[in-house]
Amino acid sequence: MTPIQFTFSSSFMLGLAGLAFHRTHLLSALLCLEGMMLSLFIALSLWTMQLTATNFSVSPMLLLAFSACEASTGLALLVATARTHGTDRLQSLNLLQC
Repeated sequence: MTPIQFTFSSSFMLGLAGLAFHRTHLLSALLCLEGMMLSLFIALSLWTMQLTATNFSVSPMLLLAFSACEASTGLALLVATARTHGTDRLQSLNLLQC
């Protein structure tokens, strides 16, 4: 494993660990997801540059588009949660209650 691959895999794992173990606020969960998507985007971009194939060059842009959609949906959920519940703490949310 090259140092670049190790760096991006460790940054993805750190984002995943932060998502799994630090689940107090919705904003921190969204930031961990964005860190994971950023590491995937950079790794996929470097992989397509190393292959020098033009047919794989669309995949990083597609991942970036899905990441932007995920971020906007997450921020909309954060605003809706803060308006209805008054906080973004995940322990105060009851998923069984409408």
